[in-house]
Amino acid sequence: MARPISGVRLRMGPLQVVWFKRDLRCADHRPLLEASRHGPVLPLYVVEPEYWQQPDSSARQWEFCRESLLDLRLSLERLGQPLVVRCGRVEQVLERAHRQFGIAALWSHEETGNGWTYARDLRLAAWARQHAIAWHESPQFGVTRRLAQRQGWARRWEGRMAETLAPEPAALVPLAGLDPGPIPSAQELQLEPDPCPGRQRGGRRQGLDVLQSFLAERSRRYQAELSSPSTAAFSCSRLSPHLSWGTLSLREVVQLSRERRTGLSDAPADRRWQRSLQRFDERLHWHCHFIQKLESQPSLEYRELHPLTAQLRSSDPPRLAAWATGHTGLPFVDACMRSLLATGWLNFRMRAMLVSVASYQLWLPWRESGLHLARLFVDYEPGIHWSQCQMQSGTTGINTIRIYNPLKQGLDHDAQGQFIRRWLPELRQVPAVYLHQPWTMDPATQQRVGCVLGQSYPLPIVDWPAAAASARERIWGLREQEGFAALADAIQQRHGSRRSGIQRSGSRAKATRQAAAGQLSLDLV
Repeated sequence: MARPISGVRLRMGPLQVVWFKRDLRCADHRPLLEASRHGPVLPLYVVEPEYWQQPDSSARQWEFCRESLLDLRLSLERLGQPLVVRCGRVEQVLERAHRQFGIAALWSHEETGNGWTYARDLRLAAWARQHAIAWHESPQFGVTRRLAQRQGWARRWEGRMAETLAPEPAALVPLAGLDPGPIPSAQELQLEPDPCPGRQRGGRRQGLDVLQSFLAERSRRYQAELSSPSTAAFSCSRLSPHLSWGTLSLREVVQLSRERRTGLSDAPADRRWQRSLQRFDERLHWHCHFIQKLESQPSLEYRELHPLTAQLRSSDPPRLAAWATGHTGLPFVDACMRSLLATGWLNFRMRAMLVSVASYQLWLPWRESGLHLARLFVDYEPGIHWSQCQMQSGTTGINTIRIYNPLKQGLDHDAQGQFIRRWLPELRQVPAVYLHQPWTMDPATQQRVGCVLGQSYPLPIVDWPAAAASARERIWGLREQEGFAALADAIQQRHGSRRSGIQRSGSRAKATRQAAAGQLSLDLV
């Protein structure tokens, strides 16, 4: 699929190459703006087949990316030079470009990606040094590269978000004779079939529509409705895939949401709306807080943050398959998984519950369950995802242990069972009294409603209350081991929020356990 950058040799001399990655927009794109001030620009996206064969990539993610690339190509074409797309290893694509017409400089945003992109960027940096090509990288989020310690991080984040939005270039010099190149389909990339009928569409125009509808109306009940998967689908921002793929910049979302909040009146209803937008603003801050963890310690994608939690769990393919397809016999868990399979999105609380059930009740390794979820999330952001997988599975050593009770979560957030009935058609005729616990139905009722457990719908694959209790004891047993608290203190110093209020050493362990016990009393039977 590799091809020369152009069909004819360009005569305008060395070009400023803007390498688009997960920043698929023209607005508030500082590398594009700065490159345009230094000479003719080659806007380039490299489709990397090796990346798309990684175990955390999927066709649903590529389709969102592809739609965003098509939209970006139109936007750049209006400026004068459409997006150029090539397939292959990025250093090889740039090597061909450099031989053809010369590269004056390379411009891009910093990226906190998975381990594959980290290694790719190291290779590219070596290539650029070898050819004496300056590679200018600009921060895209509130993440600080080569951060020594967390003190003052929140203040720096606020400063980054307050910066003036970079305008689009006034125009780009057309590069005559340059073939833009095709944008391959998922099938052409040989990606596994991945039907996702409810997936959000990609592209900046789509992102702006979603942002406008959220700020104009949907955010009104954000705070009240973000926890239930039924209401969250409407009242959450739904901006996460657009932030992950960069069709919108985080800076513009922060600034526009704050403008909206300050523009509301002092009426009681508007004050509630202001609180919802304030809650949303806090989530935008946490977005970068978690990405910073992976930026500062890339190994947390693969290795437990706290070493004493390593190799705690063992693989169990049948359990993993049942959980991954929504056939655990726990209706609310299965409904959440099947919803995610069909839409590519799930609200935060339910994401946390899926990881918790996999890690505790099913005792599955966090990396295995995490890879499955990474492929399903259209908005997969490695820094957030792997930090959360470790946090929810108890391997960070510094976060409260939270073992979700799947029955309680279902009753709290889907009391009438509408979400379960929508995503589990085999349970639609089950009476409400049994819906959250179908295993309590007697055989005659099962026959009458056409839902024979073990045939139409599985019995629970584990004794989940006993499994949760066992997991709690094993995790706390680790935390009581000699040396655990000292290592946790070091992790807290490196990665913990300075607003968390977590105490250190012995008092930290005691306070954390008390807080967790209170949480467990709410979430465990």
